[in-house]
Amino acid sequence: MTLTAKPLRPADADELDDVLASHDPLLVEFYTAGCAMCQAMEPVLGTVQRAADVTVAMVNPGDDIGLVDAWNVRSVPTLVLVEDGEEVARMADGFQGAESVVAFLNEHAATGLTV
Repeated sequence: MTLTAKPLRPADADELDDVLASHDPLLVEFYTAGCAMCQAMEPVLGTVQRAADVTVAMVNPGDDIGLVDAWNVRSVPTLVLVEDGEEVARMADGFQGAESVVAFLNEHAATGLTV
């Protein structure tokens, strides 16, 4: 797996499926434009991606409304950890700092993450 320098930004469900197929594990943030907490999460997720061996993808389900139901997004920001194509954990508790996100990864990710 090759990590990217910045979080990926798939535009729709098809692009997210492509990212899921090529990056494992993957931390997905569901956000909406205009959400201040979501905007504040972007630099945090960049830090997390550099600190942990995990790729981060940021997806706006408003751009592909089918993602809301497919991923059961009920609030933003929502973080979903995906391994082997399956959701293994979710955090939908508003803004989280890097330490909280790293703790979430440590708790839920299979071995192999370097955090």
